[in-house]
Amino acid sequence: MNAPHLNRTLVLEGVVRTPDGAGGFSSVWTALGTVFAEVLPGSGSDVLGEERMLSAVPYRVTVRGTPVGAPSRPKPGQRFREGTRLFLIQAVTERDPDGRYLTCFSREEVPK
Repeated sequence: MNAPHLNRTLVLEGVVRTPDGAGGFSSVWTALGTVFAEVLPGSGSDVLGEERMLSAVPYRVTVRGTPVGAPSRPKPGQRFREGTRLFLIQAVTERDPDGRYLTCFSREEVPK
């Protein structure tokens, strides 16, 4: 297995729920840290969003491994940000038996 080429800087973001003052909650994305990553695209497709069609492209984002339970370890429901691009994390697995790298199966959604 070849080592991944970690040549892109991504911000790992997580959702924080805050009270909205009316008995409900609002969700705000908060930066959790910066990671170096290799980003490889898959094949694209169209999906129906809440109000419009979205182009959805799957990506495999590889980052350095971190221990299970560490706040810096990516997990499903979080996302990576690269400028205005957003990669929603759907699943995370170890790339190698020693856990030196993690593969995050992500999806970039771009409004049409």
